[in-house]
Amino acid sequence: MNITVTVYLLVQAIVPSILRDLAKHIGRRPVYTAASIGLAFQRSYAALLILRMLQSAGSSAIVALAYAVISDIARPHEKGIYVGVSHIGFNTAPALGPVIGGLLASRVGWPWIFVFLSCLCGFVLILLAFFLPETAPNIVGDGSIPATALNRTIYTYLRHGRAQTHQKRPKFIMPSVMPSLRLIFHKNTFPVLLANATFYMMYSVVQATLAPLVQIHYGLSPFSAGLGYLGYGVTGAIASVTVGKITDHDYIGDDLLKFPIEKARLRTVWVYIVFASTALLGYGWCVQKNIHISASIVLQFVVGFAVTGIFNVCNTLIVDVFPEDSASASASVSITRCLMAAGGVTVVEPILNAVGPGWTFTIVAVLCYATVPVLVVERQRGWRWRVERARREKAKKIVVIEQNEKEGDVSAGHREVTGESCDHNKVVR
Repeated sequence: MNITVTVYLLVQAIVPSILRDLAKHIGRRPVYTAASIGLAFQRSYAALLILRMLQSAGSSAIVALAYAVISDIARPHEKGIYVGVSHIGFNTAPALGPVIGGLLASRVGWPWIFVFLSCLCGFVLILLAFFLPETAPNIVGDGSIPATALNRTIYTYLRHGRAQTHQKRPKFIMPSVMPSLRLIFHKNTFPVLLANATFYMMYSVVQATLAPLVQIHYGLSPFSAGLGYLGYGVTGAIASVTVGKITDHDYIGDDLLKFPIEKARLRTVWVYIVFASTALLGYGWCVQKNIHISASIVLQFVVGFAVTGIFNVCNTLIVDVFPEDSASASASVSITRCLMAAGGVTVVEPILNAVGPGWTFTIVAVLCYATVPVLVVERQRGWRWRVERARREKAKKIVVIEQNEKEGDVSAGHREVTGESCDHNKVVR
């Protein structure tokens, strides 16, 4: 079971960075739709690992695109609540999945799990096709450019008929993971990505071991063990909205270069880190000592709320730091967190067998506590790093424009650095 989870996470780490360019140049809607179709037709249990890879390819694209769409439509001081609402699905689905899957497997057989998923994904596909508007700036600009072809919703087509505008067909660009990899090792993003990945590893390890541990130490049935996931899911959904509002309350404004967004976003993250790490530590020893299961459930609630807050803060800050390339930023989140989670899920079973849940989760908790100094560095120096980066990029653009002016091709030089056309006076200003 842990191998299938590891394979799932490995694919989830790679796919978003590949689809990043596609979503950027051909729009969010076609990639969303393709991902939904990929999920809807997965039913083969005989090729379980391949199935998990295909499921991961579809679902990871949707998760990564969610952050890109949020960046397209939300202003900086609104992003916290948008990210929070999106996390309701991310947090409740893993909690409901074991319960629904357990019921279906015990009552009608495991194949109906995939039938159910196909029907559910088919319903989502219909919603996407009919109602999800295109938001990619390369396609619709600020929303004033009408979308065409696959980027247009069926509802819009039925209401307004064929689009009268003729957009230039987007140039196909070979997908590449390099932009996302560069962001991983950028000093503005590395501390936040590392902290986010550490807690996602913690979350994945807890989720992967929860059912086996409560069955062994508390003698629960598989279905009763599945109910244990509801604690995290319920509190995670509540925390998604609550923490989103807190994150937006910590920062009001839109000009990120004139404000230390790092200090504002990370203002409350320390509370979440302490609560999540301490509750995890207590959870491990409660299971180890067979303390009443109610204590473990309460600690699961605390972990769920706190880790949701950490995800909200880190994911919002990543998009804030690189708003000009939110697709690459969200893909870098997937790469780091899924690779680290895959490593954690791979090694957790032998560690559990060797030292037991108490010391296993003590080790994980120590790693979580260690993210504090990493984020302190980001909080203290992040704004200065961003301003310096903006100055360097501005200087590069000026050099390119001046070179093209000397060659007598001002408009081409401007298009090279901005991707837009403009007149000579605008370039000079």
